[in-house]
Amino acid sequence: MLEELKERVCEANLALVRHGLVVLTWGNASAIDRECGRIVIKPSGVAYDAMKPEDMVVVDLEGVVVEGSGRPSSDTPTHLALYKAFPTIGGVVHTHSTHATAWAQAARPVPLLGTTHADVFHTDVPVTDEMPDDRIRDAYEAATGESIIAAFRRLGIDPNETPAALAVHHGPFTWGATVEKAVEHAVTLEAVAEMAAHTLALNPDSRMNPAMTEKHYSRKHGSGAYYGQP
Repeated sequence: MLEELKERVCEANLALVRHGLVVLTWGNASAIDRECGRIVIKPSGVAYDAMKPEDMVVVDLEGVVVEGSGRPSSDTPTHLALYKAFPTIGGVVHTHSTHATAWAQAARPVPLLGTTHADVFHTDVPVTDEMPDDRIRDAYEAATGESIIAAFRRLGIDPNETPAALAVHHGPFTWGATVEKAVEHAVTLEAVAEMAAHTLALNPDSRMNPAMTEKHYSRKHGSGAYYGQP
């Protein structure tokens, strides 16, 4: 079942290691087949150097394992919440990459300070609110997804225009139209999180002209986009 998607999800997980976003088993990538309502996700706690496409786990939108001998990632309920709330996304990535996680642990959004950020993310990358103790104790991973969704609704951010969030004191989640795009967004988020930390160390008052934000975002994503090849 979904053999091609398993290969892509396996490759996406391995790409996180190659990009230096994951150490040990601290991360996961998934993809959804919207037609059949099935999600392929990394198995929980499996070492990346031993991972193969046939190790991927297939679950339905309620998290019930449909295929696979291992347990799905412990973060599966977070992925499921995002797929349900953001119907245009096709892939989700979670890492504990150093710089993005530092912003999450500091409970601060990654601020939009330059064109590198604006090329991919239309706003600050938001951080979720602190989670109540009862939500931490019960259904924590699902509540993490709900807290991301709540942050986007509260701030009025389009998840297609800013495909990333920081789960407070936890780490980054990114998504995209495909799992490959979700990986690309995770790479970008880590880069701009590092740049932002250095920028604010040099100039705590730095902020970018909104006109530059719009120019750089629209030239890649707007109706008249002209970046790259046709």
